[in-house]
Amino acid sequence: MGDHKNVPLEELVTEFPGFLRMAPHMPTNESIPRNGEIGTRIKLRRLQLGLSQESLGLALGVPFEQVQKYETGTDRIGANRLHKIAKILKVPILFFFGGSLDDTDAGEDTTAVLDFLDTAYSLRLVQAFRRIEDRHVRQSIVELVELVADKSGAGGS
Repeated sequence: MGDHKNVPLEELVTEFPGFLRMAPHMPTNESIPRNGEIGTRIKLRRLQLGLSQESLGLALGVPFEQVQKYETGTDRIGANRLHKIAKILKVPILFFFGGSLDDTDAGEDTTAVLDFLDTAYSLRLVQAFRRIEDRHVRQSIVELVELVADKSGAGGS
């Protein structure tokens, strides 16, 4: 492997098999799960802020169907668009790559929240809870759910 200043591309490809790579905008097997993780975090934060897909889409200048594609990982999000999403959702950009809202490691808690969002009733529960205006009623509901969860976790059904 000597001086390659004037070596034809074909020879470089032969000498260095990994020289040509798929274009960065093309999905790879490795990037597909990452797109889904980023999309799930977008959905998590959007729901935390009480935003609809339509309102996020309006802020981004895209239809809500495009937001759906981002959230499901169907479409890859470019760096500029992801930066804009981070600003709209008021999170550091690293939040989408496993960081937390306060730039500390949220690890297990974040995973549990993301798993919860994938359940059938999670969105209905969150939307109904947000409609409850009385702080004391909200507190009572949280305490009830924690009590049920503790009993359920202790082997009860």
